[in-house]
Amino acid sequence: MINGRTCLHAVANGTMTGQRYIDEVLLPHVLLFCGAVGDKFVFLDDNATCHRTLTVQDCLDSEGIQRLVWSSRSPDLNPIENVWDALGRQVAGRNYPPTNKNTLIRAPTEEWDKLPQPLLDNVVQSMVRRVECCITLLGGYSPY
Repeated sequence: MINGRTCLHAVANGTMTGQRYIDEVLLPHVLLFCGAVGDKFVFLDDNATCHRTLTVQDCLDSEGIQRLVWSSRSPDLNPIENVWDALGRQVAGRNYPPTNKNTLIRAPTEEWDKLPQPLLDNVVQSMVRRVECCITLLGGYSPY
């Protein structure tokens, strides 16, 4: 989000399920942000299977969290992909790349905290252009 970020959450053991997403992401993090931002809060996730379960939708509905609806053919709209790319380059550029599970979890977490906030702000601010482009292209592929 503009001028801030949550901690990076590593899914270290097992698979991210809808219930795990609720327990580890939505309730401890998203719900707090929603409360802090207020009525203008719109939640942005993606079309990952664990995000689209009925349990997750029921949770969002029960908490009054409005979700940005994605065009199923435009996953390229999500600005987090640009952030993942930058984070991946930071991890790959480390003097000592990850060599085991612990360092593989620690490296992105450490690099996440070093990503420049203006980079994150820029991808958030690009959402208006991304959505306008998607509308213009009737939901088709966009250059984002």
